Amino acid sequence: MTIASGSDRVEEQIGFRNITVKGTDIYLNGKPMFMCCISFHEEIPQRMGRAFSEADAAVLLHEAKELGVNMIRLAHYPQNEYTVRLAEKMGFLLWQEIPIWQGIDFMDNDTRRKAQGMLTEMIKRDQNRCSVSYWGIANETQPSKERNDFLTSLLQTGRQLDTTRLYVAAFDLVRFNAEKQRFTMDDSFTSQLDVVAINKYMGWYHPWPVEPKDAIWEVTPDKPLIISEFGGEALYGQSGDENIASSWSEEYQARLYKDNIRMFGNIPNLRGVSPWILFDFRSPFRFHPTNQDGWNRKGLISDQGMRKQAWYIMKEYYEKRKNE
Repeated sequence: MTIASGSDRVEEQIGFRNITVKGTDIYLNGKPMFMCCISFHEEIPQRMGRAFSEADAAVLLHEAKELGVNMIRLAHYPQNEYTVRLAEKMGFLLWQEIPIWQGIDFMDNDTRRKAQGMLTEMIKRDQNRCSVSYWGIANETQPSKERNDFLTSLLQTGRQLDTTRLYVAAFDLVRFNAEKQRFTMDDSFTSQLDVVAINKYMGWYHPWPVEPKDAIWEVTPDKPLIISEFGGEALYGQSGDENIASSWSEEYQARLYKDNIRMFGNIPNLRGVSPWILFDFRSPFRFHPTNQDGWNRKGLISDQGMRKQAWYIMKEYYEKRKNE
């Protein structure tokens, strides 16, 4: 699109899309769609630096393209505008979010105003980018009246500015109910969201309570559900027993991914998955001197850009999902 007046001239690329929810399905331009997603941090691990340029955006997004995804979760904060614009040109959907995570002081009015300001700035910057399909308002928060009021205020702020996107939050509250023999979650706030997302590291932080083939889910059955984080850590090139988590091996990580994919078939309202994470990333609180050394090793790709075995498993899974 070109806008000109006198000697002034502005050119901008624009696009149009419509994303809606009906029942437990997500529709893009009138067609139901499964979200084959990946997350990444705003970081180029190979040089241990922030991703800040158009070239950096290309590195991250082309790796996502190779994996075969149709959506990217920009975790856990608004990322560089180069990334948003290039993602749009490459045909990705985007989930953008603000850093409302775990131990936020939900009773503090200044904190609430800060969160409302961040959400407003994010929406105003990118509300005309057709790739942006989800506004994320929180990640891994604990239920309380104060939390509910806080997040409700964010939804009100967002929907005053934009009603054309879906509003989502990620939760880590799913538990195995031994009596029902089901995975369930109790959080009343989910009723206010368009899409509910779940972070669940089965086989890593959580041992399997049943075999993956028997892991039945009954979580917000009336809404679309996205598994927004899953996976485990592996040191690239390290070989070990696929049945032993402490091996930190590519074989165990690959087995873990296969088990999770088997479990996904037991989630009736599942409408997307997003492994955590595309690249290994720096994390100063990771203390294992051999396998971590200041890095989170959950990446499908190592800090040196080498693809782990789990990468190929997810690529195959996404190819099958898109052909269904």
